[in-house]
Amino acid sequence: MNFEGLDPGLAEYAPAMHSALDPVLDAHLNPSLLQNVELDPEGVALEALPVQESVHIMEGVYSELHSVVAEVGVPVSVSHFDLHEEMLWVGSHGGHATSFFGPTLERYSSFQVNGSDDIRQIQSLENGILFLTKNNLKYMARGGLIIFDYLLDESEDMHSLLLTDSSTLLVGGLQNHILEIDLNTVQETQKYAVETPGVTIMRQTNRFFFCGHTSGKISLRDLRTFKVEHEFDAFSGSLSDFDVHGNLLATCGFSSRLTGLACDRFLKVYDLRMMRAITPLQVHVDPAFLRFIPTYTSRLAIISQSGQCQFCEPTGLANPADIFHVNPVGPLLMTFDVSASKQALAFGDSEGCVHLWTDSPEPSFNPYSRETEFALPCLVDSLPPLDWSQDLLPLSLIPVPLTTDTLLSDWPAANSAPAPRRAPPVDAEILRTMKKVGFIGYAPNPRTRLRNQIPYRLKESDSEFDSFSQVTESPIGREEEPHLHMVSKKYRKVTIKYSKLGLEDFDFKHYNKTLFAGLEPHIPNAYCNCMIQVLYFLEPVRCLIQNHLCQKEFCLACELGFLFHMLDLSRGDPCQGSNFLRAFRTIPEASALGLILADSDEASGKGNLARLIQRWNRFILTQLHQDMQELEVPQAYRGAGNSSFCSSGDSVIGQLFSCEMENCSLCRCGSETVRASSTLLFTLSYPEDKTGKNCDFAQVLKRSICLEQNTQAWCDNCEKYQPTIQTRNIRHLPDILVINCEVNSLKEADFWRMQAEVAFKMAIKKHSGEISKNKEFALADWKELGSPEGMLMCPSIEELKNVWLPFSIRMKMTKNKGLDVCNWTDGDEMQWGPARAEEEHGVYVYDLMATVVHILDSRTGGSLVAHIKVGETYHQRKEGVTHQQWYLFNDFLIEPIDKHEAVQFDMNWKVPAILYYTKRNLNSKYNLNIKNPIEASVLMAEASLARKQRKTHTTFIPLMLNEMPQVGDLVGLDAEFVTLNEEEAELRSDGTKSTIKPSQMSVARITCVRGQGPNEGIPFIDDYISTQEQVVDYLTQYSGIKPGDLDAKISSKHLTTLKSTYLKLRFLIDIGVKFVGHGLQKDFRVINLMVPKDQVLDTVYLFHMPRKRMISLRFLAWYFLDLKIQGETHDSIEDARTALQLYRKYLELSKNGTEPESFHKVLKGLYEKGRKMDWKVPEPEGQTSPKNAAVFPSVLAL
Repeated sequence: MNFEGLDPGLAEYAPAMHSALDPVLDAHLNPSLLQNVELDPEGVALEALPVQESVHIMEGVYSELHSVVAEVGVPVSVSHFDLHEEMLWVGSHGGHATSFFGPTLERYSSFQVNGSDDIRQIQSLENGILFLTKNNLKYMARGGLIIFDYLLDESEDMHSLLLTDSSTLLVGGLQNHILEIDLNTVQETQKYAVETPGVTIMRQTNRFFFCGHTSGKISLRDLRTFKVEHEFDAFSGSLSDFDVHGNLLATCGFSSRLTGLACDRFLKVYDLRMMRAITPLQVHVDPAFLRFIPTYTSRLAIISQSGQCQFCEPTGLANPADIFHVNPVGPLLMTFDVSASKQALAFGDSEGCVHLWTDSPEPSFNPYSRETEFALPCLVDSLPPLDWSQDLLPLSLIPVPLTTDTLLSDWPAANSAPAPRRAPPVDAEILRTMKKVGFIGYAPNPRTRLRNQIPYRLKESDSEFDSFSQVTESPIGREEEPHLHMVSKKYRKVTIKYSKLGLEDFDFKHYNKTLFAGLEPHIPNAYCNCMIQVLYFLEPVRCLIQNHLCQKEFCLACELGFLFHMLDLSRGDPCQGSNFLRAFRTIPEASALGLILADSDEASGKGNLARLIQRWNRFILTQLHQDMQELEVPQAYRGAGNSSFCSSGDSVIGQLFSCEMENCSLCRCGSETVRASSTLLFTLSYPEDKTGKNCDFAQVLKRSICLEQNTQAWCDNCEKYQPTIQTRNIRHLPDILVINCEVNSLKEADFWRMQAEVAFKMAIKKHSGEISKNKEFALADWKELGSPEGMLMCPSIEELKNVWLPFSIRMKMTKNKGLDVCNWTDGDEMQWGPARAEEEHGVYVYDLMATVVHILDSRTGGSLVAHIKVGETYHQRKEGVTHQQWYLFNDFLIEPIDKHEAVQFDMNWKVPAILYYTKRNLNSKYNLNIKNPIEASVLMAEASLARKQRKTHTTFIPLMLNEMPQVGDLVGLDAEFVTLNEEEAELRSDGTKSTIKPSQMSVARITCVRGQGPNEGIPFIDDYISTQEQVVDYLTQYSGIKPGDLDAKISSKHLTTLKSTYLKLRFLIDIGVKFVGHGLQKDFRVINLMVPKDQVLDTVYLFHMPRKRMISLRFLAWYFLDLKIQGETHDSIEDARTALQLYRKYLELSKNGTEPESFHKVLKGLYEKGRKMDWKVPEPEGQTSPKNAAVFPSVLAL
């Protein structure tokens, strides 16, 4: 509300803004107020003013029901009826908020919102209350706890707020802009400029935003763009209040007179249908507030500051008989509000009193209020009797005093071990008479035992089997229940919530605020997402893979390079490895190793993820090593062999990961056999003893690399199998050290836990000794170690827990083919010198680069995540800064973490699986330049895979050399798809459908059409994609694909591989063409392509208005081009051409985008026509299909 021009006496209340905090009463306080009010020692009135018992409330007529004191002497600045509970909220000029419950106005809560500014508006939400002060927006729970506190700029002077939806808020004031704030992220999302500054009142209908200005104007703004649609100049002085109901807008305010501003007794009323003023309404009070109170009619309540209230119809005459008086304690009424049920009115006056007027003795503030939660009463000497005969009576009825002593029920573990009752053995008579049918045995019951006895699973038998393979969420056999170990939120398995729009309205930015790209998890066998990220952030591996290109249809190295290219282009948007996993499923070795999970096993978490990812790690390194050894580079893919990585016969994967070894086998006869071999990774081998002595990780690693074991082997000298001692010596160390942890049972998990505890105690002792060797040190004093006063910054106690893994290790080759391994710290580097200088002497330092861990969560079946140290080059490309940082990669959740978190393994829920160590200065040894191996020759003519294809069936003309696309050229694109797996959905109890897993689509046809030149509209790509996977639905009605079109044996189409067509599209993207199509976002998603946004011209968005439905290509073609397409089935050539024509039409209508206003009118006409036609194209009457019409006559020559 604007207070300009109000009673000058109101200025006297300024010195008493904080009288609620002073025991001395305000000098202006009415003495009559204190007759029936008691004050507490703080000087604040806590009891309500009593209502005389003789007051009778007449049904349908508003009368005063209760009055209550909020704060004595402090004017009430705002009142608000809670929209969710039966409560009334009051804010004061002193920044204090008070709430009252129910029509009796019992005090519910009272707290300070702001220490210096008055509360200007209150808005109730489901979980709390929003308070607006001068330059502060505070969201607090109804009990007073702060949910968030959003500070605005100090120069702001806010007066009004408007909740546009459940999570968006508009805030306006005396400045020349309005802020839009997202309540979920508590961030400013938009700043709308306001031509007329001073927005003090805001309202909303389903058509407009209404903004009331201090200048007396009211502007009507568009709900989507916030642009001014209409403006009313209501009063010449200032605006006091306004309200909107239906098609009527009623205002009150001040007019300019010779002596200044004067309250205008004429209410200005406007008809929103015709956007003009109707007859002003003359009232008999000085209006300061007004509200519509629509019950049976559209009544208006007009309130003056002196307390007079008048009801009248906005289009009728005001009757003086309809005036009643509120009788405020102070001289002025400061605020007024109406409940949602219209049964109650609230008035606040200048002396801190609140008056409740109702039209019934027992009013309700809301039609459907939820139950209010009250504080529990104190139970003193009111213990109920406890009947011991009731078995279900809770013993918690008897409160137990708080004690620090050991309770009698706190038995030691040794005295409370479980003793299960063993089931008796099967009767020998049953076994003797049993007859087997298959694997089921049948025998008569001798009736000597009880029926249905099942043996217990005993603890001693549990340790004999691999608990990882039995219960995935509890693989280390812990005795505690799984839910007792809380998994941190960022480590939990993330899932995508699908809506009717698919993924378009899913907020991936909530999970990833970096510019690195996550990977989507809903694709089959996407458990390897974390390992793909690890390989991507290994700079030499990434460059090598992206330089690779070969002729094999299903090459994992090629598909991984395509995926790495998408991760490079993405700016924080998630990618999906569907094409890579498609090729992965076709590799026979992957199936033989059990790396391909069934959908049911993956969804239920039955797969052993820790073992699975370690086997996948070995498989992918071996497969990439084999792919890189392919020396034949076909002519169509020339350029891949010119990379510096492929200069030698051995693969660079071998140079990076391979470790050359000598395997010595010594027989007891003295014969020794030496064989040379190599390995791409090592598996940790743990010591057999279970003593609690300290065992460095370096010692275990050395034992695992230089493995020594006794085994049976063939001896050529003895000519038979003999017990032999096999040892392994290292010839050459790898540049990247890969370690599989093999924590697959309780024994290995206990070993990690025990070593972490020993390392923790030693770290405590070490750091405490550095502080004072003669001083007793306690864990409680640990915080002092890291304080500035301590002058020695030490890691916190939390950073040292569950840590056994070192960040760096030092490895040295000895002259006698031995290997020395030790943990390496920054202090060691200061002592021994930089590692680079020691490499000449066979000494290497390896730094931890990534850890892959298995998250054990009984609720989701577990998941795999990775901690990765992202290097400087990645930050330079993505963020323009040069630094290193550890990140957590959990599918599409990416979050920076502290480096200590990467080596902390709480074995109850976080189990290590794979470790990656890299040599220091690794990148300097390799050429990291990337040369795009895809050349223009991929667009040339190629043979079809189909045996029956004839030239007469050709539907496209390949590009000639003089037609090669250039930067900015237009290409019409359309794709058709088939379904491989149906959508999985569930029907909720309220009748809505929830998508659990979307349908898995596969691209079946891709068409590219020339967008300019003499052959515009003629396709140069029209490829049908061969698939080896089973198709469950060809979607012929929408795709035009028929059974047999994708089968090379019987198809008559131009059939190619997905990789071949993918390379064509990749070349077009890299060259910089602009794709024109309809719904290209889904097309590129299924094809698995990442296209820069400035290279996509999507007609579904060009002809779209915000917050409106998307319009089909068929309707757009009929409306703008007078074409009737997609009659019986869809045709991708027809759709691509139509999209091109629509884009030309868009440029024509918008004058190449220079006249958006005129094009906006065209879109309005489009949507109006669509609503009238129900978005359906009229059926053609004897008209031929457009694809047979001579739109592009030159294509008929094909």
